[in-house]
Amino acid sequence: MGAKTIIEPYTTQVLPEPDVFIHTSGGTRIQGHSTVLASVSPVFENIIDRPCKHRSSERIIQIHGVPCNAVAAFITFLYSSMCDEDEMDKYGIHLLTLSHVYKVPKLKQSCIKGLIQRLTVENVVDLLQLARLCDAPDLRVKCMKLLTTHFKAVEKTEGWEFLNQNDPWLELEILRFMDEHETRKEKSRRHKKEQELYAQLGEAMECLEHICTEGCTDVGPCHVDIRKEKRMPCTKFSTCQSLQFLIRHFATCKKRMNGGCLQCKRMWQLFKLHSYVCQQTDSCKVPLCRQIQLKMQQEKRKDDPRWKLLAKKVASAKVICSLSFPKRKRDEHIRGMNTSE
Repeated sequence: MGAKTIIEPYTTQVLPEPDVFIHTSGGTRIQGHSTVLASVSPVFENIIDRPCKHRSSERIIQIHGVPCNAVAAFITFLYSSMCDEDEMDKYGIHLLTLSHVYKVPKLKQSCIKGLIQRLTVENVVDLLQLARLCDAPDLRVKCMKLLTTHFKAVEKTEGWEFLNQNDPWLELEILRFMDEHETRKEKSRRHKKEQELYAQLGEAMECLEHICTEGCTDVGPCHVDIRKEKRMPCTKFSTCQSLQFLIRHFATCKKRMNGGCLQCKRMWQLFKLHSYVCQQTDSCKVPLCRQIQLKMQQEKRKDDPRWKLLAKKVASAKVICSLSFPKRKRDEHIRGMNTSE
């Protein structure tokens, strides 16, 4: 059967007669122009610059191992810089391979983006192997994440079975990535819980100063009769209410002198933490603040590293919360508007 000739690839440019012919493994013969091919691919440029054995010989480039239509789509892209969705659906894997081999970065990025959008449980193993061969880190990361999320489903595919039998190193790399991913998730969960705890302590510090300075609900400093004061609802009512309960309990508890009361111990820890973050020692109205600081100075434990670190983290969490507060307030306002409608 004679070779099939495909007319010049789609282009809006007026070009001279073709002087290069691309032969595919299916016998297709595609006409091309050396100036165009050399300008978009350094690999083509090197091939075209090689001297011919005979002056009259046709300049031929062999592209085998991929479907004829994929080669045609590849050559068309070199002329038009366009690749439609249908071609990406059918030949995306082949086009990525060709773009990598012939060093066409624009097509390579388009293929990576297109293949990421087409990732499925069924093709993820094949695309992961391709990403490794074609140096496509973005595609590789997306494949790894999908594998991690849907590993049980991927295990049942033919691609995973083939990988298990033929590429143990890649299988080990995948399992190692999954283990590291789980470790990072656990570390992130712990960090989030810690930040929530530090934020709660920071709010407790604010409420403690607020209660002891201005008063709140039914607890306040001795010189303020808060029952006669007309006050707005407390913005941190839940925390303030719990803290007021602890303060009232701490003031009347009989066990605290012997250290047998857990609630008193918590209140004492809050007083001590406040003394580490307090910047107004002489004028502070929080009970025991000055006494605790004097006691630490006398016992030379002013710079206790554990409490100092805790105070630093609480202050840091307070700053983070203050930065995120405007967004939360805006979201609450929007929700309120939606509810009223």
